[in-house]
Amino acid sequence: MREIAWVRAALKDFEAFPKAVQERMKDALAIASMGQKADIAKPMKGLGAGVLEIALPYRTDAYRVVYAVQLGDKLWVIHAFQKKSTKGIATPQKEVDLIRYRLKRIEEMLR
Repeated sequence: MREIAWVRAALKDFEAFPKAVQERMKDALAIASMGQKADIAKPMKGLGAGVLEIALPYRTDAYRVVYAVQLGDKLWVIHAFQKKSTKGIATPQKEVDLIRYRLKRIEEMLR
């Protein structure tokens, strides 16, 4: 079982999610920490191997957590956000840019 590490800003955003969403996502992260993939997780395209996204619709909203499994010996939670895109299921570009930035920072820190 791998330790789950959080980018501080991602944890803060995650803690603002409804409790039911947090619990379901924590379960999915626990599954990931054991080397498996939860049914609500999928690879995030364009960000490299080992970057996955947990997407959970809840009531009329959508919540997402992005994590990386190939950064050091920990599972890193990189970003958590409530999706408010008006362009279907696509992740908004500003969120993708933030994820890329945080991935780069973690990679630099682990060198």
